[in-house]
Amino acid sequence: MRFILSIFVLSVSFLPLKGNSQSFALSKGKKMEKVHFELINNLVIIPMEINGAELTFILDSGVSKPILFNLYDQDSLQLNNVSEITINGLGEGTPIKALRSYGNNFRLKGLKNNNQQVYVVLDKEMNFSTSLGIPVHGIIGYDLFKDFVVDINYGSKVIKFIDPEQYTPKTGKKYETLPLTIHRNKAFVTGEVQLKNEPNIPVKLLVDTGSSDAIWLFQDQNKGLGIPDKNYEDYLGKGLNGHIFGKRTRVKSLKIGSFTLTDAKAAFPNMECFGSYTDLGDRNGSVGGEVLRRFNIVFNYPQKQITIRKNGNFKLPFQYNLSGLELQHNGMRYIAERIADAKGMISDDSQTFGNVQILMQNTTRLSLVPEIVVSGIRAGSPAAQAGLKEGDVILAVNGKNVYRYKLQEVLKMINEKEGKRVKLLIERLNKDLVFSFVLEDVFE
Repeated sequence: MRFILSIFVLSVSFLPLKGNSQSFALSKGKKMEKVHFELINNLVIIPMEINGAELTFILDSGVSKPILFNLYDQDSLQLNNVSEITINGLGEGTPIKALRSYGNNFRLKGLKNNNQQVYVVLDKEMNFSTSLGIPVHGIIGYDLFKDFVVDINYGSKVIKFIDPEQYTPKTGKKYETLPLTIHRNKAFVTGEVQLKNEPNIPVKLLVDTGSSDAIWLFQDQNKGLGIPDKNYEDYLGKGLNGHIFGKRTRVKSLKIGSFTLTDAKAAFPNMECFGSYTDLGDRNGSVGGEVLRRFNIVFNYPQKQITIRKNGNFKLPFQYNLSGLELQHNGMRYIAERIADAKGMISDDSQTFGNVQILMQNTTRLSLVPEIVVSGIRAGSPAAQAGLKEGDVILAVNGKNVYRYKLQEVLKMINEKEGKRVKLLIERLNKDLVFSFVLEDVFE
């Protein structure tokens, strides 16, 4: 089950940078900065201040320079020294026009960069907030990783940005340090995959914290990387240049260092989605957040090392989209709740679900809440066979009103486990309809 789209950016076509490039630095006298993050659909979400404006970013080790998008909820954002450029990324579309800006002030708590370069995508379709359930304004990666030792604790949801000269390597039998290859501002790790009852195949994988997926593999018959027989066509995510499709499958095992994950979720993206970006070198795929969150990870770019330790997520089953439904936020809607019983007694009114509320005669509350709609359906899935359609508004899941839950919680409710019956109350063309289906093993 993939809760949302996978964000996966390959490259930016850079123009020469004017001015002197600077780096992020810790406040004077500090050896380390600790930042709490949100983990939403395996993605690390961090706050970031740009020229005084408070924004939200995905920490994406697969991107070279920060990219801004979805700025429509901002009253104003000052950007300095702007020029037009072209951006290339994953997707079936063409390269897109964007803006390049330099000389900007970036701040993440005590980390500051007073001359940060940033790219701005103005396409309204480039909006990941609707599928994440919270506002997200951009992605940032290499510029944070290159100057620090970055310790990501997926268990406690804390990142430590440590001065490399002050860092003491983690030791002990639970930790394992592996070589990290840095190429074109991206980090790669080697591992092994076993597709069937065959010998393990060595692979070189991009370490991509900006992908919500598990592993992506590139077909290579010469190396034995063929698509397993049990697979299905799936929407894998969205890149800068459009939608990404491919074959969803699973591999018998994925080995990184001495750690082995069995029955790991995998995907083979259609290579057409890579567009004009064909220089993949000896890379065989990517490892994303659904694998990475099973470890606490120390990225040490200066020493070209990565240290991993499995955490409490390690043995969790891989998540598949059993229903076949993709959901996203689609604007707002009013809901009415009675807050007084038949005798006029007011019920507990301490919990709110929207950011606008109107009380009517002290008995009814109108709340403005996010509307959740079906944004896509996998052909042949239980939801498709039951008759759900794209654009259906989800009102309730198994009797639970969805406005009381976050988007990711709703997605979990409709994909909980194989064999569970799901009953959806939906609105279609101003009519309330009920659909029911049973979640099925996607590989049967």
